[in-house]
This record gives sequence, structure tokens and C-alpha cells, in this order.
Amino acid sequence: MLLKDIASKLNAELHGDGNVDIFAVANLKTAKAHEISFLTDPKYRHLLKSSQADAVIVKASDLEHAHGNVLVMADPYVGFAKVAQLLDTTPNISEGIHPTSCVEEGAVLGKNVSLGANVYVQKGAVIGDNVQLGANVVIGPNAKIGNNTKIYPNVSVYHDCVIGEHCLIQSSTVIGSDGFGYANERGIWVKIPQTGRVVIGSHVEIGACTCIDRGALDDTVIEDNVIIDNLCQIAHNVHIGFGTAVAGGTTFAGSVTIGKYCIIGGTSVFNGHISICDGTTISGMCMVMRSIDKPGIYSSGIPAQTNKEWRLTAARTLHINGMYHKLTSLEEQVAALQAQLDQNKK
Repeated sequence: MLLKDIASKLNAELHGDGNVDIFAVANLKTAKAHEISFLTDPKYRHLLKSSQADAVIVKASDLEHAHGNVLVMADPYVGFAKVAQLLDTTPNISEGIHPTSCVEEGAVLGKNVSLGANVYVQKGAVIGDNVQLGANVVIGPNAKIGNNTKIYPNVSVYHDCVIGEHCLIQSSTVIGSDGFGYANERGIWVKIPQTGRVVIGSHVEIGACTCIDRGALDDTVIEDNVIIDNLCQIAHNVHIGFGTAVAGGTTFAGSVTIGKYCIIGGTSVFNGHISICDGTTISGMCMVMRSIDKPGIYSSGIPAQTNKEWRLTAARTLHINGMYHKLTSLEEQVAALQAQLDQNKK
């Protein structure tokens, strides 16, 4: 694209030659001719002088440090993301209807749908316009896929589940598998049929190998504009609010409610039947055992130590209860002595 066209689409302020051809995005260190880069962190400002990029995106405060062709934006990182979309060369997941795909009678396909090899769309399913389904995707009975959604190979969407518009589902994710619901009758596990659905909003992205369980009775719900990383486990009846981001390896037990605009660090674990309020940030590897009703940053876990240090820490941890009682006893003794000294002064 011409730099002036990029500037127009980004609503950026252009300084320099707008007729330069831009073919790709790159970082400041490795950028070459016909590539565009960006600066967000001032500690990398010195790279502006040596960068070979044909254009850079900067804040207004960094314009004086840049040379050559420059786009000025309030948030250069957002600018970078949007340029990357404009110049994206990722191939389509599928094109046309592959002869090995199977669409059962009673399923409905919208306009311009693409089905890869061995795709199986079962009866009653409704596939929206411009949907792309990769090889070996299975869409269960009565499931609904919204317009412009893309689903990568080997994804399974179970019966009755709903996925909104403009969603992106990465490979091998499972949506609508049974929740972990059982009763125990004298040592024998009795399965509880999971009759809810998974309902996913629009503009949602879900990483590879993530599992989202269907609700036990009510639905598991992922609201609009949620992003979920790889290898996450979302149990039955979880509700994740608008604009929340969930990093890889996170596990939600059943009936957790996550508010809007939350940031969940990787490999965090959430106890069941708790609620997290809007705007909460959870650090990576955090164990969240209780509800959180005040927004802020929450953390847990022990930073990495040498094995020798960790063994010592672990050994001392086992004695915390005894140390607590000893400390309480000492505090009581000190308080009694202080009271006696005060009495003697009188």
C-alpha cells in the first residue's frame, strides 16, 4: 500500500513522502526498505536514527527524534496492529466447498461459505455468510455460526452451541463438550447430562486447544470482544464479560463469573462459584479462591528460587501455624508486661 493510503485508513498525521510503497511491518532493528515500524517505548528511541524502515509510527512527542517518513498517532502500538491487518498475508482457512466435505440435509449454508476437506456440518446447523471452516471441522446439530467467522482445522462445535460474527477459533479447540457434572451414589459416579449450551458473542478470538464446556442447565457464556489464549479450560456455566483477556493455560472451575475488561494472567486458576468484578487484573500463575469485589491488581504464588532456598522456604511454611501461636502468645505476654509497667508508674 502507499504510505498516504495507510495514513488515511489509520487517521494518522503524515510527515514525508506519502507515495512510498509499504509491503510489510517490521521492528526498528531489522526493518528494511518498503517496511514500516513503530516506537512505543522511549528506551528504544535511539533506534530511530539507525533504522532502515521506510516509515515509522510514533507519538507526537517523538516526532522530533524521527527522520524520513513518519506517521504520528496517539497510540503507535494500535497503529502497528492496524497496519499489520492491512498488510496481512495469512492465507484463507479454506476456499470453496471441498468435495470431501459433508453437509447433512436440513443444515443451512449462507453466501460465500468455504468448507475444507472432511468438514462435517450436521442437520439443523446454520452457517452464516462468508464463514470459513478448516479441514476436519465438525459443526454439531443445530449449532449456529455467525457471519464472517473463521474456524481453523480440527475444531469441534457441539450441538446447539452459538458462535457470533467475526470470530476466530484456532485449531483443535472444543466448544460445547460436557461439563464435569457427576453425582456419587455409594462410590459409583452417576453422570449428570449437560443440557445447557455454549453461547459465544461476536468479535471473540479463542486460541488453540482450548476447551469450553457447555452449561449443566443454563449456558456457558463468552461475551463480545473477549480474547482467550491457547490451552485454557473453561468449565460449565462460566460467564466471561465483555472485553476480557485470558492468557494461556488458565483454568476456570464451574460457575465462575468474570466481569468486563478483566486481564487474566497465564496459568491462573479460579475456584468454582466465585465472581470477579469489572476491571480486575490477575497476575500470572495466580490462585483465585475467593470472589473479588474491588478492581485492582491481584497476585499470588512464590517466585522461583534455587532448590536449596525453596526447600528451606517449604520447610518453614509447614511450621507457620506453630509460629503464629507462639507469636500470639508473645504478644499477649508483652501486652501484660506493658500493662503492669503502666500500673507501676501510676
